[in-house]
Amino acid sequence: MMKPGIHPDYHPVVFRDITTRTMYLIRSTMTSRQTIEWSDGNTYPLVDVEITADSHPFYTGKARRLSITGRVEKFQQRYGRTR
Repeated sequence: MMKPGIHPDYHPVVFRDITTRTMYLIRSTMTSRQTIEWSDGNTYPLVDVEITADSHPFYTGKARRLSITGRVEKFQQRYGRTR
């Protein structure tokens, strides 16, 4: 059984991705002075975030691929060959 009165209050909050302007309405403990009216007509706290699943390279498939060509040679030049 959980202790009463020690757990944070979960309430609906809108998170907005500042890159794509996509918004998500989810329950969170976050609060904000900014508010926004959602499509259901209710007003919710608005929290701006830099990265969401809508803009993160892992989820969008636009991840920057690093070339590993030359990395081994660079390592060997710096630290020498070990055999």
